[in-house]
Amino acid sequence: MRHTNQQTTTKTLADLYRSLDRRTAVTITYLKPGEAEPAVRTIEVHEIRTTRAGGIVIVAMCRLRSEERQFHLSGVLAYTTHRIAYVIDRPEPTKYIRPTPAPTTDAQALFFYELARDQDDADYTPRTLIQTDAALAA
Repeated sequence: MRHTNQQTTTKTLADLYRSLDRRTAVTITYLKPGEAEPAVRTIEVHEIRTTRAGGIVIVAMCRLRSEERQFHLSGVLAYTTHRIAYVIDRPEPTKYIRPTPAPTTDAQALFFYELARDQDDADYTPRTLIQTDAALAA
């Protein structure tokens, strides 16, 4: 176990990058901002980022929750690198697709535009209701 207060940030980052390159797990003792008790998590590091404010963020899959989490390097009190390989699949990043602009001139085009946005109702076509239509009886 390596304590981050007894070594430089460069050494800590080098160990985390080595673990990232080798795709091996890391157990961290992490203190969340505003909490008094540190938590122990085993993570699979996927990315190390720098924030606009100059902080360093570790993006990793948490084995406890099986989801992607972000940990600030300043909150890591101690860590242990392991030889065990990654076991959690990282979800594919979602890509934002800008929707086409809604038509403003034709009411029928706007109706079909709204139906196309909802994939469940994409096959619906409007019809005129006739009072003698027995299929509409409740």
